[in-house]
Amino acid sequence: MDFFAGFLDTTDVYVRAIGQTLLIVSVAMVISGVVGLALGVALYATRPGNLYSNRVVFGAIGLLVNIIRPIPFVIFIAAIGPLQQLVVGSTIGTNAVAFAIALAAAFAVARIVEQSLVGVDPGVVEAARAMGASRAAILFGVVVREGLGPLVLGYTFTFVGIVDMSAQAGLVGGGGLGDYAITYGSQTYNWGIVYAALVAIVAIVIVGQFLGNRLARAVMRR
Repeated sequence: MDFFAGFLDTTDVYVRAIGQTLLIVSVAMVISGVVGLALGVALYATRPGNLYSNRVVFGAIGLLVNIIRPIPFVIFIAAIGPLQQLVVGSTIGTNAVAFAIALAAAFAVARIVEQSLVGVDPGVVEAARAMGASRAAILFGVVVREGLGPLVLGYTFTFVGIVDMSAQAGLVGGGGLGDYAITYGSQTYNWGIVYAALVAIVAIVIVGQFLGNRLARAVMRR
C-alpha cells in the first residue's frame, strides 16, 4: 500500500495529466495529419515523371523533410523555442508542446503519405488517364483513395509516436503524463506514480492502435 501512497495522494493531478496528454495528442494529430498529408501529396505528385512533375519543388520538400525528420524531439523542441514564442506566445505548457509535436510529426507523416501513395498500382493511374480524368481528379479521386488503407495504418503508427513525444515533453515542463511522472514520481522517488503514468500511456496507445487497425481493415474491405 505504501508503494502507491503517493499516487493516491495525487489522483486529481493524475486525471488532469491524462486530460492534458489526450489534448496534446489530439491537437497534434489533427494539425500534423493535415499538414503532413499536404506535404506528402505534394511529394508524390511532384516526383519526376508523376502527375505534377517538378524537380525543384520535389527536391525542396524532400530536403526539408530529410533535415527535420531525424532530429530527436528533445532537441527539436529546444531548437524551435523562438518559433513557439512567436506562434503561441510561450515555450512551455500544453499549447507550446502541442505545436512542437504537430510540427515535428508533420514531416514524419509527409514521408508516410508519400510512401503510401507510391505503393498505389500504376495501372490504376494509367486507366484513369486513359478515361480522360484530370490530374487533380486522378490525384485525389484515385491515388489518395486507393492508398487510404495504408494511410490509415501510417497515421496509426504516427499516433504512437505522438504519444511518445507527449511523454518526452514532460522533460521541458510540457504538462501531461510525462510531466506528472517526472515531477511527482521520479524526482520524489514515488515509483508508484511513475508506474501509474506508464499504465495510462500504454492504455492510450493500445486503444489508439486498436481503433486505427479496425478503421484500416474497414477501409480496405471497401
